[in-house]
Amino acid sequence: MKKAGILNRHLAGALAELGHGDGVLICDAGMPVPAGPRLVDLAFRAGVPSFAEVLDGLLEELVVEGATAAHEVREANPEAARLLDERLPELAHVPHDELKALSTDARLVVRTGEARPYANVLLRCGVFF
Repeated sequence: MKKAGILNRHLAGALAELGHGDGVLICDAGMPVPAGPRLVDLAFRAGVPSFAEVLDGLLEELVVEGATAAHEVREANPEAARLLDERLPELAHVPHDELKALSTDARLVVRTGEARPYANVLLRCGVFF
């Protein structure tokens, strides 16, 4: 058994399969999950695990070369907006409907238990060298 890092076997396996340019959508419990990408649903109950916990855990495991969130997060969920701005300084913003459309091309969707609106971000994988 792993001693540290991500212990969820489905998530650890999905992350190991990602390559340069692949998209990873981290989403709240209310975001419509697109049919195409692989889904790892971590939601246990409202707020567990939080968007912040999942984002921080994935940022420890991934090289990220770009990220996109919804414009609406700034007004509807200032706490999530601050978190995203702190963790992802090059964050791009698009309308929420466009984020949903972009998420259909993601390779992986990680659903959190977050129950606040617009706690969603689409990450684009980079390479470590």
